[in-house]
Amino acid sequence: MKAIILAAGRGLRLRPITETRPKALIPILCKPLLQWQLGALERSSNKVDEVIIVVNYLGERIKEFVDRYSTNLRISIVKQEEEKGTGDAVIKAVEDLDYDEEVLIMYGDVFLRDWRSIDKIIAMDGNVIAVTRVKNPENYGVVVADKGLFRGIIEKPKKPVTSTVNAGIYKLRVGDILEHRNVPISPRGEIEFTDIVNEIGKKTRISVFDLGERSWIDIGFPWNIIEANKLALSELRHSINGVVESWVTIKKPVYIGENSLVRSGSYIEGPVYIDDNVEIGPSARIRPYTVICKYARIGFSVEVKESVLMEHVHASHLAYIGDSVICEYVNIGAGTMIANLRFDNKPVKVSIKGAKISSERRKFGTVIGGYAKTGVNVSIMPGVKIGSYAWIAPGAVVYRDVPPGKFYKVEKVEYILEDIHRYI
Repeated sequence: MKAIILAAGRGLRLRPITETRPKALIPILCKPLLQWQLGALERSSNKVDEVIIVVNYLGERIKEFVDRYSTNLRISIVKQEEEKGTGDAVIKAVEDLDYDEEVLIMYGDVFLRDWRSIDKIIAMDGNVIAVTRVKNPENYGVVVADKGLFRGIIEKPKKPVTSTVNAGIYKLRVGDILEHRNVPISPRGEIEFTDIVNEIGKKTRISVFDLGERSWIDIGFPWNIIEANKLALSELRHSINGVVESWVTIKKPVYIGENSLVRSGSYIEGPVYIDDNVEIGPSARIRPYTVICKYARIGFSVEVKESVLMEHVHASHLAYIGDSVICEYVNIGAGTMIANLRFDNKPVKVSIKGAKISSERRKFGTVIGGYAKTGVNVSIMPGVKIGSYAWIAPGAVVYRDVPPGKFYKVEKVEYILEDIHRYI
């Protein structure tokens, strides 16, 4: 069987993270999302032998990763030349395949708690769509089903009739896909794969596979990266492979990779994942649900809580990072404080494609794009995003998003010298 991974999207809602990497290479426990998906396919009882990855935006980065990735799978790259939607991407991948062949199709931004579900979907007879249940179905494609059979997908309904939504994983016959390739263009000018699936469902039986609750994450917004890593950390096994100096407190489960060093006085409370070649401390505090990737350095009196720090992040001293996503090669200046809580305790809102969107998190800090820098004594307000390659001047208070490559600084600050005796 062949599997298709759709990895062509720009991930605009994930900016600034996707300014320097495609969605498929976003790390979960410091492994690219694509690596988790390929690993699941490789373990699928030898039922999948070839993977077709459809790419467009930053596709060369995905190809570079695939070239380095060691696997028994045959992997081919198909480029979607024009951004015409998920339906067009699937058609490009299957148009040269046999009509009677079955293919597994997976969106490139899907993360599962239990990847063995892929095996179960493949083992089912005929066409299959995977579903899950969420608290906010109005933000997804709601799946209507009857006695385990698919009846249709309703995209982002204002009043959902069910909490069951499309999980972005399908097993379908190639002929059924191609027979419905000429669906109408959607209002946003694209060929939607869900429209093709709806047409298939009108004429052909599609079984529904339920992934269950709290077992699936669609990485569509920056805070979903934190949630996906939390999901993966729920399965973490305690393992210390680096060097831990004396006078370090570790509360299980904590994974510490090879050639990593935790210096004296540090306090690590799991679940925490620390990758290879990371330096922690002295006297650093790492709180639960934190992921720190290769070559990062977390120094003296730095506290990190429920955050994802990608490779080569440096926070050398006196900083607080809470409920945040910090991308590769970011330098956090001394005294940088990331606020993660509103005064009114309401969910933090984030500007996404020009609109304020609720993160549905009472605590959410910042998202800092790759290669950005903060100066000393910087304060960053909840929900603010800082673009890749941006600089934040010392002493600045960041109240609004900073575009990529910009220098955010405060001007016209007036310092007044007065006689101290007038206040005594």
